[in-house]
Amino acid sequence: MKNDKIAHILTSASRIAVVGLSPKPARPSYQVAAYLVAAGYEVIPVNPGHSEILGAKCYPNLESIPVSVDIVDIFRKAVDVPPIVVSAIAIGAKVIWMQSGIVNVEAAELAEEAGLKVVMDYCIKIAHSELH
Repeated sequence: MKNDKIAHILTSASRIAVVGLSPKPARPSYQVAAYLVAAGYEVIPVNPGHSEILGAKCYPNLESIPVSVDIVDIFRKAVDVPPIVVSAIAIGAKVIWMQSGIVNVEAAELAEEAGLKVVMDYCIKIAHSELH
């Protein structure tokens, strides 16, 4: 069941890289990341245009993050997802999470073939709030 899978992902993860995190508080990516921080997750911003977001060091790409990542939460257009998945596989991430409105079946299949769990077209903030 999808909810069991999501519950397991959210309860076993501690570190989430948010790709496409905006420093603007009005943007959904910022609101979701702020929620995740408040919920106790370590959020690692990934955005090449910034050095810090939400008080955390911001990285230009997944490969430059010096620690392991449990979930790669993606706030990018669907067409931009495949190279992010390739990077997530390269760094040994466990989960690809494509936010609401983001669907890329090829990228999802690539991730699953590499052993990653995939959640597509679903907001991680909504998923977490529904569990709690």
